[in-house]
Amino acid sequence: MAVLLYYPLVIPPVEIVHQALLYWDGISSVVPRDREVFQAAISAELLELQQRELYSPLVFDDRAGYSDDDSAYARLMRDWGASSVLVRELERMASRPQPPRPGSPPDSFIYWSKVNERLIRRLIQLGLAESQPQQSYRVAVAQEVQQTVIGTIVRRLALSPLDGGAAEQRAYFPCTDREDAHRLAHQPLGQARSLSWEVEIGRLLPLPGPGTSTGEVLAFRERYTDERVRLMRAVHRLLGDLRRDYEHPADVLAQLRRELTEAVEDFQAAAKGSRMVWINRSVTAAVALGAAAAGSLLVPDLGWVLGTVGGYALNVATRETRPVTNAAQRHDFSYLHRVRTQLA
Repeated sequence: MAVLLYYPLVIPPVEIVHQALLYWDGISSVVPRDREVFQAAISAELLELQQRELYSPLVFDDRAGYSDDDSAYARLMRDWGASSVLVRELERMASRPQPPRPGSPPDSFIYWSKVNERLIRRLIQLGLAESQPQQSYRVAVAQEVQQTVIGTIVRRLALSPLDGGAAEQRAYFPCTDREDAHRLAHQPLGQARSLSWEVEIGRLLPLPGPGTSTGEVLAFRERYTDERVRLMRAVHRLLGDLRRDYEHPADVLAQLRRELTEAVEDFQAAAKGSRMVWINRSVTAAVALGAAAAGSLLVPDLGWVLGTVGGYALNVATRETRPVTNAAQRHDFSYLHRVRTQLA
């Protein structure tokens, strides 16, 4: 199962929910461990999707209930609560002449039960977080701190099996609607860095227009399963092949152009038959290339046209990115969905 893992907040925008329902096996987000806080933080729509097994909340311990002693997630949080690249980056932030402090009034928060307690206490020690006497379940932070912490953890979680159950069969793909969060989750920390492709795929993945209900999207999902799955598999194959054969991107597209074009055309026919209004939003896929690609040509912006698919130009760029240790063995894809940017 391929699931979008939304960050940095608990509740994703409706556009990302619809994207997940159309082109993925569901959506997920990291939620507070505390049950009462979770119930207050979650939306009724996500709870309904959870009943349909289309939304999966990730908690501090996804296997052992609400004990933090036994899960891979808990072990990961313990590791990252001590000496780690994340903590070193937070210490660097705190040492700036003007470190990022919580606003007044604060506009960004981190739940105590969403991450490791030691990490929260370290944020407070560094002056990057402030306790909330009236809301003891969370701390106030600057938006930069929130996005750095949650984005870094989510990207690492996407490459780590969480438990011994059904989640092992899921592949998580980080997704955000915030450009700053995407940048902070990928920017190199220290000397470690590698390259990634950035591919604009929004023209290949149309979305229902504003005002479309989630019920309508669910009905389309069920009626046109074959068309949806075929299109997403073709797009995933393109991204995977670009990662493996990063030195010959034009050849990769040439080999997959027919498959992609036919998948796009089939989906367009289904969309027309649905009588729904469809639009194209900007969706950028970041595909980590690994250390071997470090000497490859940097293409600084999305102005380079790799080729066309179904009459749409496919724009790509390369970026320096933060490597993740086990990314070579697993997928390392993530998505920036600009929900307010409509493509012509």
